[in-house]
Amino acid sequence: MREFTARFATAEEIEHWDKHVTANPNGGNLLQSEAFADVKQHFGWKPLHLVYETADYSSYNLVLEKSFPLLGKLWYLIKGPDVAGVEDIPGIIKANREFVKRDKLGVFAVKIEPDIVLSGEARDAIEATGVVKTPNLQPNDSTALLDISPEENQLLRNLHSRGRNAVRRAIREGVEVHTMEPTEENFRSMYALMTNTVEAKSQVRVREFGYYRQFWTNFIDRGQGRLLFVFENGVPSVGAFVINYGRKGTYKDGGSLQKRAQYGDSHLVQWTAINQVKELGCTEYDFCGTPPADRLKDTSHPFHGLGLFKTSFSKTVTDFVGCYDQVISPLKYKLWTAAGERIARQIYTRRTGQQFY
Repeated sequence: MREFTARFATAEEIEHWDKHVTANPNGGNLLQSEAFADVKQHFGWKPLHLVYETADYSSYNLVLEKSFPLLGKLWYLIKGPDVAGVEDIPGIIKANREFVKRDKLGVFAVKIEPDIVLSGEARDAIEATGVVKTPNLQPNDSTALLDISPEENQLLRNLHSRGRNAVRRAIREGVEVHTMEPTEENFRSMYALMTNTVEAKSQVRVREFGYYRQFWTNFIDRGQGRLLFVFENGVPSVGAFVINYGRKGTYKDGGSLQKRAQYGDSHLVQWTAINQVKELGCTEYDFCGTPPADRLKDTSHPFHGLGLFKTSFSKTVTDFVGCYDQVISPLKYKLWTAAGERIARQIYTRRTGQQFY
């Protein structure tokens, strides 16, 4: 087992945070970024910057912190820790415990969410550390991933036939994709397309407009995001917000009108986005959310309709291990799971109208 130490990042490291995160073993994640940290501090979380160090590498990870009366602090290591492999999780668990105790940080539990591909061996290795499996929180804990490193013609041939045929037809029929300016009007149009699609094809809850406006603005301002529209009869008919972060492009948000005349328009938006982020150095594209691989054909799954679209590009679904809680204080964690989390979520949502996580 590799031995790790944990510490908070220095001011210099925080100033160049994205450079450090994208140098992590797995290339970092947009939910560990400077832009996202700024979003979360406006929506109920305190962002902390945590560094794990071992003889072979350093790993930079965003921690979201909330404090609760009597219990202390909960840490959410969102999409982290970013480690070289599942064999490094025991060392991270030990480092967390030692860091919290040594610096008297008052943390009763650490929620981890490593981007480690799910397998029986990976699950057993993680659970052997004593962590507790909890419900997954992020939509892309199961997702469609696409290798976008091949040259354009080969990349198009590599797509699932449904996606490839739709892209080619949209190009033949003159569908146009536009990169839009980050204006209030365009953001509201994008939000309307999103809510329209969720109501028609999903059962998930869309956050309030202010959250997305902050999110989109933060990534665009840093050159890490772009808003794409297709128009029909003069109004936006398909929209997508796509992020380039490190070596990964991500289809973060999307939506469309349900009755449209232009065939393949939503596929051409994705094809355009893929080529844009590829030019910026990305080698992988994350379609950000499908049902798990074993439920892809389950029509009752809230992501079923979205999954059908996304797997028209990539033929397979990748499942990650998801969320686990590392218990630091057993008594306080017992109180948290018995009633504390439920009450905290109810109070926060009632007070702010926002999602807890």
